[in-house]
Amino acid sequence: MAEINDGNQYSTWVGLIYIFNLIVGTGALTLPAVFSRAGWMLGLIVILVLAFISFVTVTFVIEVMASANAIVIWRRIQQRKRALESLGDSEPFNSDSEDTPLVHAAVASSVGSETRHRYYVINEKIEMGEMASIFFSRFGTMLFYTCLVVYLYGDLSIYGAAVAKSLADVACTLPQNLTSNDTIPDAEACWENSSINRLDAYRLFLTLFVISLGPFVFFNVQKTKYLQYVTSGMRWLAFSIMIVYALRRIIVDGPQGNPSPVNLSGVPGLFGACVYSFMCHHSLPALVAPISNKTTLNKSLAVDYFIIAFFYLILAFTGAFAFEKLDNLYTLDFGPGGPEAFTSFFMVIIEYFLALFPVFTLSTSFPIIAITLRNNLQTLFLKEDGTYNFCLRKLIFPILAVVPPYLIAMSTKDLSILVEVTGSYAGAGIQYLIPTFLVYHARQKTQEVIGQGVINKFASPFKGIYWLVFVIVWAIACMILVSVHLMEVHLADRSVRE
Repeated sequence: MAEINDGNQYSTWVGLIYIFNLIVGTGALTLPAVFSRAGWMLGLIVILVLAFISFVTVTFVIEVMASANAIVIWRRIQQRKRALESLGDSEPFNSDSEDTPLVHAAVASSVGSETRHRYYVINEKIEMGEMASIFFSRFGTMLFYTCLVVYLYGDLSIYGAAVAKSLADVACTLPQNLTSNDTIPDAEACWENSSINRLDAYRLFLTLFVISLGPFVFFNVQKTKYLQYVTSGMRWLAFSIMIVYALRRIIVDGPQGNPSPVNLSGVPGLFGACVYSFMCHHSLPALVAPISNKTTLNKSLAVDYFIIAFFYLILAFTGAFAFEKLDNLYTLDFGPGGPEAFTSFFMVIIEYFLALFPVFTLSTSFPIIAITLRNNLQTLFLKEDGTYNFCLRKLIFPILAVVPPYLIAMSTKDLSILVEVTGSYAGAGIQYLIPTFLVYHARQKTQEVIGQGVINKFASPFKGIYWLVFVIVWAIACMILVSVHLMEVHLADRSVRE
């Protein structure tokens, strides 16, 4: 349901910081490796292009939020009018009244600018699911929830794999005479003279992680603002240390990495990572609605996206040139005990902090994402007016929210594949296709219900139908590109095994 947002408001800059913190997360840790594989020049172009297209669809979501508010306000006014008519109360017609239906063109043209704008506001937090139910058919709404559920499954799989991989790499000892260009096989013993190999250790830590945090999905857990402050502070500290240390290596020791300018084979992986790294669309209503002054919202979001793209480029460039070989999870390149290990106690603490950074941050988010997935599964499969037994609602759906991501992460520890698949399919659906179809249907419905004479001041600057077609064609082309790449990888792996 829509929530009137009359309290807990914050300024535009605070809202943009929250959006920045939401976007810059786990996906950023996978960027340096895929950026290096795609080539520094091609990677630069891809990141900037994907940042721009992501911003375009963000403006679509903002427009749809205002349109949804307009429809909700209009419906509320109609209900109020019908209630007054049923009571036999006849009020004189007043064109400046909130109760005036805006479908009348004469009324729309006679009222002032401020009155005509009041319907297109973002005062109520209307979540993406409710917007889908307003503007989509029943079938379209089901497709939306299906896409969101698939994305959340991928999200939880990435979280579990990142945490388990970080814990296993810290806990397991490294082989002797290891060089920076060596890859440690999964069959390598985790500890000397141990029967547990590194893959076993990964799966053990993954199981312990899910057993520890999975039970929270059976309850309702709310993220407090203090927890958000702590995790945001840790995120900024970790990213700052990684950038500064990589810059130091480049300046003092010279560039260790030598990425090519262009490598087309690395583009699909970079696409999936970028889509995942620029994702915020599904959480925009909760972050934008409390902003007190929204007059320059689109311009402020453009600045936010520019800063995020610049930040990603700094992180990717410094990592690609500072390290000869990059792990799929960037924090593991700073892990303790490796060939670039520090000797001072303080720097060893920094090593462990960076290596365990995904554990600290993702552990706080895992239960919240799992509960969100559980709720969306219930919305997808259960009827609102239905009565269901305790076992189905309180046991089956929580288990369905946790077990599939656990099994996916157990089957592979390759974060690049998980991010590529999640970002390129479900992520592209949420970031590209759903906002585009939503804004198309929202424009049609508001024109029919509210009328053309009322201006949506939150309308996207990308208004033409050609922008909608471009985003859809782009999303489909990228999905095809990634599908071909994954098929090639699968065939290559099968030929190696044979």
